[in-house]
Amino acid sequence: MKAALIKGPRNISYDTVDDPTIQDGRDIILKVTATAICGSDLHLYSGGIPQVRPMVMGHEFMGIVEEVGKGVNNLKRGDRVVVPFPVACGHCFFCQHDVPGNCENSNPEHYGPEGGLVTEKGGGLFGYSDLYGGYDGGQAQYVRVPYADYGPRIVPENLTDEQVLFLTDIFPTGYTGVDWGELKPGQTVAIFGAGPVGIMAAKSAILRDAGKVIIVDTLQYRLDKAAQLTGCHTILWEDGAKDVVAEIRDLTEGRGADVCIEAVGFEPSRNILEKAKAVINFEAGSVKVLEACMSAVRRSGYVSVLGVYPTTYDNFPIGQFFDKGIILRGGQAPAHKYIDMLMGYVAEGKVKLDDIITHRLPLSQIAHGYEIFNKKEDDCVKVVLDPWK
Repeated sequence: MKAALIKGPRNISYDTVDDPTIQDGRDIILKVTATAICGSDLHLYSGGIPQVRPMVMGHEFMGIVEEVGKGVNNLKRGDRVVVPFPVACGHCFFCQHDVPGNCENSNPEHYGPEGGLVTEKGGGLFGYSDLYGGYDGGQAQYVRVPYADYGPRIVPENLTDEQVLFLTDIFPTGYTGVDWGELKPGQTVAIFGAGPVGIMAAKSAILRDAGKVIIVDTLQYRLDKAAQLTGCHTILWEDGAKDVVAEIRDLTEGRGADVCIEAVGFEPSRNILEKAKAVINFEAGSVKVLEACMSAVRRSGYVSVLGVYPTTYDNFPIGQFFDKGIILRGGQAPAHKYIDMLMGYVAEGKVKLDDIITHRLPLSQIAHGYEIFNKKEDDCVKVVLDPWK
């Protein structure tokens, strides 16, 4: 089959690889009909998350069931399904407590309670390095889906692939940020990052009757897209966090936002001094966006961290966290927990997801897709790929 294969930093290609096979009774083989490039994929693409051996990329995918393992009784060949991005067994302590990203069984080589840098990681993730299970992803014509009696959801016939594709990750992830913030009707949410997850967080805040939605980004075209799709108030980050925080406070009677959502992660835009600091402190990237969230949130407010942070960081503002009484929460989004409810919102027409797509490409142009998404060229916000072209 054809697949997108990562071979090293900024080295992704359209290659022929072996077809996946059933390895366990709870597996299915899925014929992928739509897949997408996610911001988290860029962590492997940049080398920020290490991956030595070649691996098939992608954790946002859906398709048609091609083959069914003997232990899967809720799916049959020909079913069209969408697949949550965490690989989760459905039976362990953490799956039973609606945190499938911490599944005890899906990452046997590297799992553990510590949450270390390269060992004792969380549960498995599709296409996201050997550290998270080594599962080939869905930027391919076919993919093996483990624990298929727990993860995949059948898609209603009246919904297109593009209408539901983002139930795999970015919509549940955006909704997670709002839900973790316990957003109440009328409250203000400030979202840092106007990429796909940030826009989905804004859509989720609107579903929860937010009083004011603010989105911050360093690129005007992304802010324009966010405003077009959600009607949110936008702030361009130009001269640093101080001006951004001041504007958020001006919009909230001096208090700050009730909820701040960090939707950028450890690889924000950085100047030469910030890059030098990271090298000196042996840090991957920067926590500058998280620090801005902790300044912009009100006292006793909530900060939801959706962006990925893989290492420890110097000068983390623990004093500010304590003095302000901030409620801080982060981690892999529990997509399995929300997917059925969110699919209902899509089916009822309460939210539209496919309007964030700016580029539709054949999988054969995978290198181009990653390049424009990574460099934010051609006003790229979201790339969807057809594996059969």
